[in-house]
Amino acid sequence: MTGIFPNPSSMHIYTYNNPDELSYAVADWMINQISETVKKTGRFTIALSGGSTPQRLYSILATEPYSQKIDWSKLHIFYGDERVVPFEDTRNNAKMSYDTLLNHVPVPASQIHIMKTDIGPEEAARQYEAILHEYFDHSGTTFDLTLLGMGDDGHTLSVFPGSELVDDKAGWARAIWVPAQDMYRITLTPELVNKSAVVAFLTTGANKSAPLKQVIKGAPNPHQYPSQLIKPTNGELYWFVDKEAAKELSEP
Repeated sequence: MTGIFPNPSSMHIYTYNNPDELSYAVADWMINQISETVKKTGRFTIALSGGSTPQRLYSILATEPYSQKIDWSKLHIFYGDERVVPFEDTRNNAKMSYDTLLNHVPVPASQIHIMKTDIGPEEAARQYEAILHEYFDHSGTTFDLTLLGMGDDGHTLSVFPGSELVDDKAGWARAIWVPAQDMYRITLTPELVNKSAVVAFLTTGANKSAPLKQVIKGAPNPHQYPSQLIKPTNGELYWFVDKEAAKELSEP
């Protein structure tokens, strides 16, 4: 794990040779995060991300020896966002997490909180926000760990460039129509994610190099690069990136 350049104490950026190396390193890192937090609080709350890089990570965590190093009964699973498609649809983030991880490890079903896609998206977002308030209204932070990805347009969660959600400072979960995808999506808001104890971006591929540079080193412009909104208030921010994604970070 190699640092790229000096960062504020609350932000850590590490680069790896390729996505596979990154995935194994993050698996080890997560096991430590989970173990230390469970020792202190007796549980671990995590918001999962969709995408190919998390998919590889989940597959690793589901296999030995990694799966034996986690007390799965202590995990409480949430999701960063979801496409409003049936659970059986391959685009559904929850389905991907079940196929690669949750069907293979003993997390109690009552501790897995998917975003419903079989009811209206606004109602689904309202119900999800209610669950979040039950968990976190009396906590100093929200999730012990939020996993995020970044799109090649600089978006994260379901907060896309120009979205009205960029300016949402009050809500915790929202339904949003995404014209470019011709679908509704349900998403946590940056406001909620910034209350996390730890946030980790997993970012790979040359197509992410230009937006990654703008998000980390560019002038503030969250309407164009919504990932800039992710700045944990009292937590830690990690960027785990491969060399292809990181290649523009060291440039002036």
